[in-house]
Formats: sequence, structure tokens, C-alpha cells
Amino acid sequence: MTLPLRPELVGLEPYGAPQLDVVARLNVNENPYSPPPAVVDAIAQAVRKAAEGLNRYPDRDFTALRADLAHYLEVESHVDFVEVRNIWAANGSNEVMLHLHQAFGGPGRTVLSFAPTYSMYPEYARDSLTEYATLPRREDFHLDIEAAQAAIRELHPSLVLVASPNNPTGTALTLDEVRGLMAAADDVPGGCVVVIDEAYGEFRRRGVPSAATIIPEHANLAVSRTMSKAFALAGGRLGYLVAHEPVIDALRVVRLPYHLSAVTQAVARAALAHHRELQAQVDEIRAERDETVEWLREQGYTVADSDANFALFGPFEDRERVFQGLLSHGVLIRVVGPEGWLRVSIGTPQEMALFRSALLEVTA
Repeated sequence: MTLPLRPELVGLEPYGAPQLDVVARLNVNENPYSPPPAVVDAIAQAVRKAAEGLNRYPDRDFTALRADLAHYLEVESHVDFVEVRNIWAANGSNEVMLHLHQAFGGPGRTVLSFAPTYSMYPEYARDSLTEYATLPRREDFHLDIEAAQAAIRELHPSLVLVASPNNPTGTALTLDEVRGLMAAADDVPGGCVVVIDEAYGEFRRRGVPSAATIIPEHANLAVSRTMSKAFALAGGRLGYLVAHEPVIDALRVVRLPYHLSAVTQAVARAALAHHRELQAQVDEIRAERDETVEWLREQGYTVADSDANFALFGPFEDRERVFQGLLSHGVLIRVVGPEGWLRVSIGTPQEMALFRSALLEVTA
């Protein structure tokens, strides 16, 4: 049977990382800790209550959830200007990003990002028929802001997409760097929305602010987050965005009806109500990350500065051999980023001890 598949999709494989049953699964930046029992109980009760009304459609504007997210941002990132009208949410930050591309991308338009970065970015552009352009990062994986400004002024993108902390490098933007991007975006004819993807924002080092704190200064700045990582809720599928109201209104136009189920909303609200317990896990992961980065450097590896829950390290002459060697010891990490580099997600102390011993043996 012949299918009328879009030509640009012929031969492509779907996005995804290996899901293997190993002792230490350290390849997809998951939170290694299950939600605490009190959070599990709260989620179960919230889902049970939601189940009683599953014969009805959910609140399609999920106003209670948006209010909870606004409150959380005020506590976690000291963002005190946010109201319900400034928040959007969807099934993971992936769907938030797709909404942004559907609203502000499309045929004849360009999205600009900075490589290496999250491998889904070009797929959002592909699926929305948007041209995808990248500018290389500096050797230390930080942005060259002057080069970025020049690219924005030359390409006139309708979207600029920057991960901070960046995946797979872990590097974060300063507020001055964000302001530098905004200065160039403000000159784009027809407008340009700058999206700072803070999927790993809660793991940033002390004193590194969220880009959301300067949204009041910029009508075309948006900051996306997820509950997958810091909230140990990857299976819950809830991502969100904070921006000025016109940006949110544009996303409401392109969303599918009732795109957030009543169960998803209930799960997310229950987790948000226990964010302080979950933040304790974040502190543990942050400390383990810093110890891992220090240890890798002591072994002679180059390690990118990380404000995330992972570390990119290398280079290796044959990273595939190292990857397979670790896997044979029950440690699954990720072959990603520039040639010769590997990324390890931060797991429990026991998992990281296994990673260290296996790496020493594989590279002996």
C-alpha cells in the first residue's frame, strides 16, 4: 500500500531514547527519586475525586491549575507579577513548544536556535513547516551574544528558542545575555518571540535567576518550564509557559479542545501543593551533580559547567565503545552532543557510585 506521506518525513525514525531495564538508567534526565509517600497519597486522592466527574469535559482553560502555577513561580523564582492570564500549560513542555511554533511559526518563517541543543527543536519546526536555523555555540557551550544578535538581525526569525540550562550541555544564560537577545529581537520586522526553555530551571546553581523575572520588561519574552524533572512527574506530562497575555491568547487559538485532561490537572495540582517536599529532592540532586562534575574533572575529563541535573563530559576517541561498556555494567547514559562527548543524568548516590566504578573499569 502506498501512503501519501509528506516527502520530508520519508525514512525518518520517531524521536526517543532507549528505555532499557538496567540497574542505573541515567540517559533521559529523569528525577531518580519517586514522589514521597505523602505526595503519592495526595495525587491518588486527587485523581479519585477527578474520576467522579470524568463523564464531563475538563475545564478547558484550567484556571485553577494556572493559578497554582503562578503561585509556585512566585515562591520558587520570585516572580511576583504573574496572574492566571500570564500562564499556559500543556501535555509536557513539548506540547507547549509545538503550540508556540503553530502560533508564531509556519511556512515562510524561521525559528533560530543555538547548537548543540535539545534534539526536539528541529522537529517542532519540521512539524509546523517552519524553517529551522542554528548558530554554533562557543567552545565552552555558552552563547556568543554578538553573533546571536547578528544572526537575529540577518535572518529575521519569528521565534528564537534558547534552552537555559541548555540540553545537553547544562549551561545557563545570564539576565544580561537574555536582554541582549531581546534587543536584537525587538528590531525584527513583524515581531519576534524569544522563548527561554527552562525545563531544568529548578536545578540551577544558587544565585542564577530565572529569565521569567524580566518578563515585565519585554512583551515578546516567554519562559517555558516543566514538572517532569524537579517535580518527579515525568509520567504526569505537564509543561507550562509564562508570558504576557497576548502571547498566551495566541496559544489558546491553536490548542486542541480540552487538551489537558481532568486527571492531568488533578495530578499537577496535587504535586504543586507539595512543592516544598519535592524541592528537597532537588537539593539532593544538585549536590550530587556538583560532586559528579568535580569527580569527572579529577579524572581528566572536560565537563561543561552544569546548572541542570546532568553533566556532559568528554571527549572520547570512541564514545560508542565507552557507552556500550557502561551498558554492559548496567549503566545506561546518552550518546548526545558534539562528537566524542557523552551525557550522564544525575541519579541516586548508589547509581552514581556504580557509574563511577563502571567508567573507571571501561576506560582503564
